[in-house]
Amino acid sequence: MRMEKMEEKEVKTACTGNGGMKWSFLSLASGSSGNCYYLGVSGYGILIDAGIGVRAIRKILKEKGLDFEKIAAVLVTHDHADHIKALGCLGEKYHIPIYATGKVHEGIDRSRYVEDTLLQSRRTIEKGQPFTIRDFRVEAFEVPHDSSDSVGYLIEYGNCRFTLATDVGYISDTVSDYLCRANHLVLEANYDEEMLWTGNYPDFLKERVASTTGHLSNHEAADFLATHYRPHMKNIWLCHLSRENNHPELACKTVDLRMAQEGIRVGRDVTLTVLRRMMPSEVFVLE
Repeated sequence: MRMEKMEEKEVKTACTGNGGMKWSFLSLASGSSGNCYYLGVSGYGILIDAGIGVRAIRKILKEKGLDFEKIAAVLVTHDHADHIKALGCLGEKYHIPIYATGKVHEGIDRSRYVEDTLLQSRRTIEKGQPFTIRDFRVEAFEVPHDSSDSVGYLIEYGNCRFTLATDVGYISDTVSDYLCRANHLVLEANYDEEMLWTGNYPDFLKERVASTTGHLSNHEAADFLATHYRPHMKNIWLCHLSRENNHPELACKTVDLRMAQEGIRVGRDVTLTVLRRMMPSEVFVLE
């Protein structure tokens, strides 16, 4: 089991991309204050969401030895502020294509958190319709959440499959299908039920978080992972933890114990890592 405070080292797997090239995953931030993830190969990379400032994105990438100038695209999951704050600047100042569904783009246009309207950088995608960004094959899939629209992403590179699903009200059959395809999986574990219901949130907000268009709990994520684990799954990252209603150690322990009940050994059968809310992760090298 890998928790937030445990050893920080590269995670290596048996997957290979085109020509044996490595690809890398980095979480820049993962939580209600901002979400941003990087996935890349030696010549370029993409971002999934951009809910932190451009200056922070540039700084973190530089510290990790990654080139901001080689960002080829941004994929957007939905139009809530903690996922879109930097899109206007990235798209219109730095001319980085911004990919989102039509409804998500409409939500971005309405958002007071995005200063620059996306014009030349706007790219509209359809759920369930694959498209390519250089060597990456990308497919968006529907995720239940209370935004204008919400998607997760399946990204394929060579024979490797990476799936990210955040802000998940519940795991629908569609979400389950895409999660089960992944070799490398990023899945929300937003809250602990007891902490939520005994905490200080007002009742309407507690109900919103726990609803089928809200967020996924530790136990919901754990039950899914324990009952849908496949031997081809190499890495699992838990994302978008609540500051008020969760702890990294609690989320990790909940998933670890539930998977153990099904005979799945975290640390041997699969690697489990909790992504930090306000701090970047290590660069995980997938090869």
